[in-house]
Amino acid sequence: MMDDAALVLFSGGQDSATCLAWALDRFAHVETLGFDYGQRHRVELDVRDAFRATLPGARLGPDHLLRLDALGAISETALTREAAIAMGAEGLPNTFVPGRNIVFLTFAAALAYRRGLKHIVAGMCETDYSGYPDCRDDTIKALQVALNLGMERRFVLHTPLMWLTKGDTWRLAETLGGAALVRAVVEHTHTCYLGDRTHRHPWGYGCGTCPACDLRAKGWQDYVAERL
Repeated sequence: MMDDAALVLFSGGQDSATCLAWALDRFAHVETLGFDYGQRHRVELDVRDAFRATLPGARLGPDHLLRLDALGAISETALTREAAIAMGAEGLPNTFVPGRNIVFLTFAAALAYRRGLKHIVAGMCETDYSGYPDCRDDTIKALQVALNLGMERRFVLHTPLMWLTKGDTWRLAETLGGAALVRAVVEHTHTCYLGDRTHRHPWGYGCGTCPACDLRAKGWQDYVAERL
């Protein structure tokens, strides 16, 4: 196992793009992994190559894409069906895909096992988020224990955004790569749940009204206000 190598869960969104830059700043070799699970905003997968192309290539290894159709097939959510985004009866938004991050990290660990990568980096956050239980720090810590026991390896799960606001995430991108990285995040990442790439905002592309766009826009406003 390579102690100085990492696998980044890279969806094509703002958070995972920032995590990819974070990993490249810390590890000698970094590979990326995306998942196609029938998501409504599948366009996020289409922008991944364009964002990777903006990054220094010396440490950036291959990209991997896994199809997880079964996850979409069993999920009745607004991310996998043409349904209006709303709060569910249990207090969670209907954009919550049950088990998604648990499945993602399990497959990531299996790939990291085969590739000999010790570190797994993901963009889960418990500060500015939609309340998804599989984004919580306790969930990630429990998964690390389970994966290490179940695979007899010493994986380290990193969640560099866990305690950051969305404004902090923009600031982290600037710290890591300056204005060039911020521009790359704006132009070549996708967060909008509806998959809208037709409307361009100061913070990037999206419908401007879904919860994901709202979080990203508010974070941008916080980031820009501090710079004035």
